Amino acid sequence: MGEGIQHRLDLRGAIIPFSLLKVSQVFKIIKPGEQLEILCSDPDTRNDLFKILPESSYELTLMEELEEDYFYRIQLKKAFKSGESKDARKVNVDGRRI
Repeated sequence: MGEGIQHRLDLRGAIIPFSLLKVSQVFKIIKPGEQLEILCSDPDTRNDLFKILPESSYELTLMEELEEDYFYRIQLKKAFKSGESKDARKVNVDGRRI
């Protein structure tokens, strides 16, 4: 995986509804600050992806078309919720914030 990428979905050849469902499912379970890389071959996936994710929930870090392989690479970083920071997520072994 690319540097800083914690999750990857290879959706090349998948149909749109399946692709969007998988992205939505994975995006729900990844933690704020983590990055998801999506590989897709259908240009509609690239366009519709941003319709299913709330704009404030991600940061687009890369979108490129790799013409030699006929697919798209999209990298998203999950945003922290309002008022939440990286340090606020630290907890000790008892589950209490430190």
